[in-house]
Amino acid sequence: MDRQGWLLVHLIYGNLNGFAATHLFAAKAANVSRTRDVSRGFLGCFAVNADECLMTRMQEMSLDYHFTVEQEVGSSTYAFFGFNGTAGVWRIDALNEAGGWKDRTTVEDMDLAVRASLKGWKFLYLSSVKVKNELPSTLKAYRYQQHRWSCGPANLFRKMLMEIITNKKVTLWKKVHVIYSFFMVRKIVAHLVTFIFYCVVLPATVLVPEVEVPKWGAVYIPSIITILNAVGTPRSLHLLVFWILFENVMSLHRTKATFIGLLEAGRVNEWIVTEKLGDALKGRPNNKAAKKPRFRFGERLHLLELGTGAYLFFCGCYDVVFGKNHYFIYLYAQAIAFFIVGFGCVGTFVPHS
Repeated sequence: MDRQGWLLVHLIYGNLNGFAATHLFAAKAANVSRTRDVSRGFLGCFAVNADECLMTRMQEMSLDYHFTVEQEVGSSTYAFFGFNGTAGVWRIDALNEAGGWKDRTTVEDMDLAVRASLKGWKFLYLSSVKVKNELPSTLKAYRYQQHRWSCGPANLFRKMLMEIITNKKVTLWKKVHVIYSFFMVRKIVAHLVTFIFYCVVLPATVLVPEVEVPKWGAVYIPSIITILNAVGTPRSLHLLVFWILFENVMSLHRTKATFIGLLEAGRVNEWIVTEKLGDALKGRPNNKAAKKPRFRFGERLHLLELGTGAYLFFCGCYDVVFGKNHYFIYLYAQAIAFFIVGFGCVGTFVPHS
């Protein structure tokens, strides 16, 4: 763009209050698209630390579906898709017409994207251009990120529902797509159903044998959906079982955050920048004489996960003795996953000095 005569300004924030760290709001998308009604161009992302630990590998599987399917398909059909804060270039006209940045939720980037879409602007996603992106590698940072990503959209849905319904500039089909597909299914129902069905209802059927869940609802359809979600990362297909168990564990955290957002309770406006370690750990000298690393036990202990794990383990034991559907195989595996996360034994460990 510099060679084409465009003025480039590089902004570094000293204070991140009210902004996501990766907002590229002071740029024009003229080199991405010359179409007047295209508001923004998004570039493809790849994780530079996907192989750092098992948790980052599983994050890669989830994000590859987000980019490969949601954004790629949304771009090709000129439909609405969520903001990609890692590599987004906006038209200033679109920003101004949509009403600019608003800090009413912790997902002001998504807020702006929805408002721009309601003004009739279209979006492009360029998967051919790759931009480096780092995944959170500690469980603490990942939990903060997932809280914001689950609580924020639910809270935004609460604030914008009537605005979307009463909008006059977009078609009824687009309203249905944004309300039902984007918000309800992907941002709310997906979290609630995953946790409530697989971690509460299905285990409870072991205790109440009169209730029978059909196999097509408990196994077949979820298996197809899971495979379709994971097919975007073929190199990690052998991790599919671990990914399913981990996603079920995180669905507890996401469900709690979703309710907080819908009810505007507690931590609804909590903004904590996701910690990225970079090469910080690699640069540390390997000194055997150094002090033994110390971990704060309270920071690694997550009572909700431990309680859910205990419930699943009890249901598994009950199924071994009285059950007939062999659910204990899943219940034990899922309980172990909850215990592992509940004791903080996942991700990269950063000891306190």
